[in-house]
Amino acid sequence: MSPQHGPGPEAPAENPTRTRPPKLDKKAYEKELKKLQADLVDMQQWVRETGSRVVIIMEGRDAAGKGSAIKRITQYLNPRFCRVEALPAPTSREQGQWYFQRYVEKLPTAGEIVIFDRSWYNRAGVERVMGFCSASEYRRFLHQAPIFERLLVEDGIMLRKYWFSVSDEEQVARFTSRRNDPLRQWKLSPMDLQSITRWEDYSRAKDEMFAHTDTPTAPWYTVESEDKKRSRINVINHILASVPWEKVEHTPPRIPERPEVASDYERPPRTEFRYVPDRAADLEQGAQKKQKRKKGKRG
Repeated sequence: MSPQHGPGPEAPAENPTRTRPPKLDKKAYEKELKKLQADLVDMQQWVRETGSRVVIIMEGRDAAGKGSAIKRITQYLNPRFCRVEALPAPTSREQGQWYFQRYVEKLPTAGEIVIFDRSWYNRAGVERVMGFCSASEYRRFLHQAPIFERLLVEDGIMLRKYWFSVSDEEQVARFTSRRNDPLRQWKLSPMDLQSITRWEDYSRAKDEMFAHTDTPTAPWYTVESEDKKRSRINVINHILASVPWEKVEHTPPRIPERPEVASDYERPPRTEFRYVPDRAADLEQGAQKKQKRKKGKRG
């Protein structure tokens, strides 16, 4: 384990009356994030070299910051050995399978990291609250989930489960921001908005889920996410602290000298190729004209 990381104190349970933490300094955040991301690259190299298997579950309320945390975790990792799984609603065929079956297919092989952007805990959350599963299916899940996870851990999979906690006020603020942003409106669905009108139902479902599945073998870790920057730093730091990785010496391949071009090679004329329009040149010319106008006014 990298010695500079530590899991820190356990975060408190969700509390709608909590106060927002002070805003994290942007420069301090970016500096620490870059350092943690470099350690994630080293951790992934250790996972590959040792043939380890890592599963990271990201759960929490809608707009709690899971997606942005996953983006920072995976930003510099090799995508061939780190996958993000966000499974859609089950097909009719999958509905006839054992509930965990389609998740088993997504588990990592040796040397891989898999991050579940929501996971089998859909059954304990949205399916339970929205009535997408029966009472017997729900009870069976609460019974089987700890057994399923114990089997994963016993087989050598390193399982980490994170719950992103956000207040109702902050959730509404983030929904509003998404609604007013054309680039992020796709992230807001009618199902998401049900989390506002059914806030207490989701709270009860989360409490019952924790009561049955927060086990010594596969514990839950709560990530306070009122401030997204803080939550990203904290969850990455905890991952690095909880996975027993070590820095593996890696020598990058040497870049060879480019050989001389054969004397009989002649590149085809540029006119024979199709090129995309140079939109960047138009922007450059526009910037130059704007700069000239400013100089003219000053003169």
